[in-house]
Amino acid sequence: MGAEPTPNPHATEAEVQAAYSDPKLANVLYHDWEAGTYDEKWSISYDERCIDYATGRFKAVAGDEGWPYETVMELGSGTGFFLLNLMQGGLAKKGYATDLSPGMVEVAVRNAKSLGLDVEGRVADAERIPFDDNSVDLVVGHAVLHHIPDLPAAFAEINRVLKPGGRFVFAGEPTRIGDTYARKLGQATWWLTTNITKLGPLRAWRRPQGELDESSRAAALEAVVDIHTFDPSELEGIARDAGLVDVRASTEEFTAALLGWPVRTFEAAVPREKLGFGWALFAMKSWQRLSWLDEKVMKKFVPREFFYNVMIGGRKAL
Repeated sequence: MGAEPTPNPHATEAEVQAAYSDPKLANVLYHDWEAGTYDEKWSISYDERCIDYATGRFKAVAGDEGWPYETVMELGSGTGFFLLNLMQGGLAKKGYATDLSPGMVEVAVRNAKSLGLDVEGRVADAERIPFDDNSVDLVVGHAVLHHIPDLPAAFAEINRVLKPGGRFVFAGEPTRIGDTYARKLGQATWWLTTNITKLGPLRAWRRPQGELDESSRAAALEAVVDIHTFDPSELEGIARDAGLVDVRASTEEFTAALLGWPVRTFEAAVPREKLGFGWALFAMKSWQRLSWLDEKVMKKFVPREFFYNVMIGGRKAL
């Protein structure tokens, strides 16, 4: 593999400014910056809760036939949330965690080691995947496609590295309409929380100004790295144009997203120690109930384009 780049956990203002015109630099800076606290920020764990979530997303797209796969590679693995929880759920024997961010790869490999999983890490660009032709059985990803500048090139690479008949599954991608209302809800919640906590006894719920400023700088980078939102039909077309077959997209989270984004933003805006187990239980149970409502009821009459998350899967032709 050779020498890997060194993680950079704190981007300077100059680097942030340079990243506005360079999405790949922005991805590296932002994700190196977030690597050490990413799991906490997004309530990521490697227990039954997240194993069920990850395997549920995979099965919703691809079912449970063919398990375990011999090899699975994740693009944009981050800290390993999707890959490691899928492997714990019995999806595959050997894993490869790849990401543009050295910091994220470092954390993913460390997490895998602590879980006793056979995972190698590699700093990699999804548009030029450093794997041989026909070399992996499965390619997965979670919340990664919207970060990749050249999606047709990435899907062509996925088609190249998959073995004939190999499968791909991506989940957690924002739809065009869903992203619009999620961002507006997040912005309103941030403004409301950071202003109300300036008042009297509520000041105990205010994070130090330096931390709020750093979160705002991270959010500025996040706006740069979030390149795409998706119409499900258009995303299916990109995958098919790359030569992939049996391509199908589905969506989830409508009412769950309307609650989830304010909840996540509120959690980011107040001191972590103020939110105890009761809050975590409320957030999880509420999301689960609304997700059930979305799946069993809302999908019957709400167009798929209005749901927040799009998932897509398919195969390489034999």
